[in-house]
Amino acid sequence: MNDHFSDGPGVDDQSPTHPSTHPFTRLTPECVLDALDTVLAPTGVRTDGRLLPLNSYENRVYQVGVEDGPPVIAKFYRPERWSDEAILEEHAFVAELVEHEIPAVPARIVESRTLHTFDGFRFAVFERRGGRAPDLDRRDTLEWMGRFIGRIHAVGRRVPYAVRPTLDIASFGREPRDYLLGHGFIPAELRDAYAAAAAMALDAVERAFEAAGDVAHLRLHGDCHASNVLWTDAGPHFVDFDDSRMGPAVQDLWLLLPAGRADASAALTDLLAGYEDFCDFEPRELHLVEALRTLRLIHYAAWLARRWDDPAFPAAFPWFNTQRYWEARVLELREQIGAMQEGPLWPV
Repeated sequence: MNDHFSDGPGVDDQSPTHPSTHPFTRLTPECVLDALDTVLAPTGVRTDGRLLPLNSYENRVYQVGVEDGPPVIAKFYRPERWSDEAILEEHAFVAELVEHEIPAVPARIVESRTLHTFDGFRFAVFERRGGRAPDLDRRDTLEWMGRFIGRIHAVGRRVPYAVRPTLDIASFGREPRDYLLGHGFIPAELRDAYAAAAAMALDAVERAFEAAGDVAHLRLHGDCHASNVLWTDAGPHFVDFDDSRMGPAVQDLWLLLPAGRADASAALTDLLAGYEDFCDFEPRELHLVEALRTLRLIHYAAWLARRWDDPAFPAAFPWFNTQRYWEARVLELREQIGAMQEGPLWPV
């Protein structure tokens, strides 16, 4: 049974902190329980001392036991990442999805608020939901996923975000590339090779965006991979909208595709068969699949670099910043250049 949060890379703050003074070092179990009690106790609910850290790196997420009831999920937001307004905008979007009977996990409203503060930390409380990973090898599962993503996008396209950013080449490609090259993470003997591969890859990304043309942007899940979908006998429900932003619809589809062009085309066919039951899809966006994958690869490496001062990251990603890691990143970007040169991925 999976937990219902799996935080990954998102918008990055620009002010790394020394590991010994990282804000999350103050987030002790006592602090977590005290924070929950300040919110839940006035409603007649008290924690019972049980605390289970869940699989989350960008934020800190815990399953917290309560007396005479099921446990709750507490999510403590990384300081200096999102503004309060951006967090509340995400909460409002998920609540809007739930109003339209789309299976998502909204922040719990406690005393008319979804975002709370304690000892300098911001946090939200969620219902605990269980489930298993979706079987994406099944055509009916892919169609089912496509239908629910289509329903999310039908709501997401109604109004734009006012505060949350847009997925674009500048913020997901050029700026992360510049950060990596400018902060000494890449070994000197590989720096020129990485710089050249990244430059060529971003040129190819720009050509792919030009080929796609002026595609519509809407409110997305933003990080719609299999770990952020929990499957039950009633179908999928979607969790962790922490990376939600404006962007093209295909961003919420390509992360569910398997490796291999033929298999990816077949899976795309099934996803779109369900998706278009609820939302029109612009085929020009298929020019963006490999371009978006390339941006994610560059952005992910920079996310790890920016978070390296967080003690949780060296422990969880010991392979990062090794010679072999950067050699693989250079090869990966060169492979992406070839993939983008092959042209768009089409359904079969």
